[in-house]
Amino acid sequence: MSILVYIEQDQGKIKGSSLEAVSYAAGLSELQGGEVNVLGLGSIADGEWSKVGAAGANAIYHIGDERLDQGVILAHADAIANVFEKVGAATLVLAKSSLGDAVAARLAVKLEAGLVSNVVGLPDLSNGFVVRRSIFTGKAFADTSIDTEKKILAVKKNIHPIKTDGGEAKVESLDLTISEENFVAKITGAEKAEGEILLPEADVVVSGGRGLKGPENWNMIEELADSLNAAKGCSKPVSDLGWRPHHEHVGQTGVKVAPTLYVAVAISGAIQHLAGVNASKYIVVINNDPDAPFFKAADYGIVGDAFDVVPKLTQAIKALK
Repeated sequence: MSILVYIEQDQGKIKGSSLEAVSYAAGLSELQGGEVNVLGLGSIADGEWSKVGAAGANAIYHIGDERLDQGVILAHADAIANVFEKVGAATLVLAKSSLGDAVAARLAVKLEAGLVSNVVGLPDLSNGFVVRRSIFTGKAFADTSIDTEKKILAVKKNIHPIKTDGGEAKVESLDLTISEENFVAKITGAEKAEGEILLPEADVVVSGGRGLKGPENWNMIEELADSLNAAKGCSKPVSDLGWRPHHEHVGQTGVKVAPTLYVAVAISGAIQHLAGVNASKYIVVINNDPDAPFFKAADYGIVGDAFDVVPKLTQAIKALK
């Protein structure tokens, strides 16, 4: 039976985490067989579909109803359930996200499917269907067996590389009638920071801590972030002191991030902060304390004064461009 992948989009552009989910499904298809079908909802730019084919899709279905642009959970779940049955899918794959989690939970009930979230690897099929997931904010893993005929896998960001060598997949537009009952909840407005790279969607994040001594020194972080085309973050003490706005607070009680690269400047690495960044693919730590806890979680570490290291690092990055 086939695999269906639900992709998310933002202002017509398909999210990178959803392309990872498509490539994950392609890997699953190689293990167990079955075509990889992809479903996109709402207004998606025509040029985006080539990325989906390259990521491993065999077929693409698109429901262009503009009401679906807003990510209304009931409507998305209803549309996905209909297409799931249409293509005869046995497994639904999607990216773990705030929208994905809500949709997956509703679909698990609607489809009577077993659901595993925070998936970090392809399943082991040697003895049933066993999938590994991240637990305890990434500090441990659990191997979970799914015994139901229908399965839902919510894939954690940055655990599966995006394929770029897939074929060209045909896009089929579906004229699916979605009941007005599914739009009883409406999103009346959304505000996004202008001119900034948003933390949850950033591929690179640069964060600063209390070791920078005051808001007047934050230009160092901004210049380094700009040189890397990165989003800017901070530790909880920094936002609590009012040095930076609370929407930049990265950590367990702030914004959880999963970029390809996370650069921590003058942050000691309290467990609450680590819990919010440990899904990052690579972590670079700059701190003048060689015993800072963050170094234990770092892939690369620089022991040195941030006021000396960061300007030189920024200059070196600019020189490479």
